[in-house]
Amino acid sequence: MQSASRQHGAAIITALLVVAMSAMLVSGLIWRQQIEIRRVENQRLRNQVQWAARGATDWAARVLSSAGALGSTDTLKSRWAKPLVPTRVSDLLKQSDTTQGAGSSTYVSGSIEDAQAYFNLRNLLASSVPGELHPDLAELAHFRRLLQLLGVDSRLAAPVALRMRSAMLAQANQLLTETACGTNSVVGVAQAAPTTDDVGVTDEVGLDNQNVLNRPLQALDLDWLLDVPGFTPEAVDRLRPYTTILPMRSMININTASAQVLAAMIVGLNFDQAQQLVRSRNQANFLDVNDMANRLGDRPAGLQPDATELDVRSCFFIVHSRIDQQRAHLLSDALLYRDPINHTTQLIRVHDLY
Repeated sequence: MQSASRQHGAAIITALLVVAMSAMLVSGLIWRQQIEIRRVENQRLRNQVQWAARGATDWAARVLSSAGALGSTDTLKSRWAKPLVPTRVSDLLKQSDTTQGAGSSTYVSGSIEDAQAYFNLRNLLASSVPGELHPDLAELAHFRRLLQLLGVDSRLAAPVALRMRSAMLAQANQLLTETACGTNSVVGVAQAAPTTDDVGVTDEVGLDNQNVLNRPLQALDLDWLLDVPGFTPEAVDRLRPYTTILPMRSMININTASAQVLAAMIVGLNFDQAQQLVRSRNQANFLDVNDMANRLGDRPAGLQPDATELDVRSCFFIVHSRIDQQRAHLLSDALLYRDPINHTTQLIRVHDLY
């Protein structure tokens, strides 16, 4: 009797262990299934916000294209300069019976920024002969003045130009590097008189075409400056609101540029005069470079804006968009190029941050 009772008890315990193990296995399977379902949902949301961001970029491209065809200037009062407040995608779509309710949980907001309101570090290089790159001494002088205005060591201008030259030579294919962007573009580059800071700029050791492996990568954003000896994160942060890196030479749009950039670009113009120009521009946009020069009033001899460096139209724009859908959020910055002749747009690069 005792043996039978013991066997019965062992059978019960074994059955309980089997049930417990089965429950653990099933719960583990269910847990893994829930994780996989959540992963698929997250991927679906990520894809949806990506497509929404691309749609916002396409919409911005259409706005830029139409604005370019209708207007002769790009200003901070242009149609493209008006930001989009958070709006449901469903409110922007023309709903049909099959798409009713689509985008009701997706919100999009953003703005378009003129990339040519910034000093373009790509301008530090010029090309007199196809395939040849050399530092542009006139642009180096502008960049040096900008560094001084921002409290950054101006002697860093030449190393930036040399580093940029190395990066450009390392690229097998260049996009949009044949001529400068703008309606006042001319062939050839004006050269300023070299200064002591320019010694060795045009004949730097180590920039030969054979030393490919040791060259820096393509310059895409200002963090690239941290590879230039002498630059600190603090110095780069000071430059961010006033400088950029575009894939080709470009002119400064005087209708969107800051007082700091205007003071750096116009030889002989001090910061107070640049601020006065910005205040005048806020009242009435500049029609052209001559209009801006006339508003300077009495100015020192030799202070004359260069129409080959300044313009009232732009080719490059940055589209900032934010997409929110449930727990998925996406910040996207897209660089667009708008052809100055036919006003068609081209996507240059996109940077997404989740």
